[in-house]
Amino acid sequence: MGLLSVVAVRMRREFCAKWRSGLLVLVSLLAVSGAMAQGGPPFRTDDPDTPGDGNVEVNFGWIGDRNPARGAYQVPDVDMNYGVGSRIQLKYELPIAIEEARAIAPSAIFPDGQEGVVVGDLGQSLLGIKFRYFEHHAGDPWFGRPKGFWFRGDPNEKAGGDAEEEKPPTFELGTYPQLYLNNPTRAVARGVVANGPDFYLPIEISGRVGPIRYNADFGYHFGNRSLPQSWNRGFVVGHEFSESTEAYLEVYDDQDANRLPDGRGVGAFATGGSKSREATIGLGGRQALNKARTLNLLLMGGRSFQTVAATNSQPSWIAYVGIQVLGSLKHHKADAVSEDLGAK
Repeated sequence: MGLLSVVAVRMRREFCAKWRSGLLVLVSLLAVSGAMAQGGPPFRTDDPDTPGDGNVEVNFGWIGDRNPARGAYQVPDVDMNYGVGSRIQLKYELPIAIEEARAIAPSAIFPDGQEGVVVGDLGQSLLGIKFRYFEHHAGDPWFGRPKGFWFRGDPNEKAGGDAEEEKPPTFELGTYPQLYLNNPTRAVARGVVANGPDFYLPIEISGRVGPIRYNADFGYHFGNRSLPQSWNRGFVVGHEFSESTEAYLEVYDDQDANRLPDGRGVGAFATGGSKSREATIGLGGRQALNKARTLNLLLMGGRSFQTVAATNSQPSWIAYVGIQVLGSLKHHKADAVSEDLGAK
């Protein structure tokens, strides 16, 4: 066999080995049993739960928010999360964003009426890091030296670093700093997204009371010269009917904390108007689509519980429809490497 033939055979074997390794990792995302939690997609309110060390959570969502004058959509929104240790989660989220200005007939409020306009572009990139710094388990003291504090050691960690099987925590506390960044497109100039960067800092709480699960999210959104600052408050309460089915009720409130002068935004993000507010109530949940609960259907629908009008930002409806994929890269990494070496 000539030198070129030997090289070709070796390259083909290496390519096939890498292809098999990549396929094995992809399959692993649908082969590892997953765990669901009440906060996060499909809800606006988040919680301090994290995926777990080496675990992956990817949410593909189709999101809508509409009132008589305007609509905002993410079609789709791709939300990727990765667990580092038992208490940290890394996040990257990127939507395809659409802004709609609905046609409005001339009136006393809109003398010239309003023509319908729809624009779309790449949305903002969202980077986040969630840190659950306290969790309480049944039997733990609430005061003194609680085992759940991160800086006193994690009671869920063995000496080898693997999490022990035990009852879920009765109370958790964490934070989730998030940074919004504009991508190098014309989305800001076209009024598809707000002008960034901006920063969001929440405190998140979750817990259990008998069969009821709840979580709360209280945060402050630090805007910029083109985007008002705002307060975000959310509360979710519901029940896990089985390991595969969950249903929850959410109340959420997002309200501007200040007003900005005219001329600092485009379209729905134009400044100079009154303070904006969205106060919504929604019903939603998750349903596992496979036995391992690694593929889940996410649903949520709701509307504002305040007066809805073309002159305010209260939505006549909100909705989230999505698919969640759960899995682990850590537990199959050694298998992928072994397969790769074996092929060589």
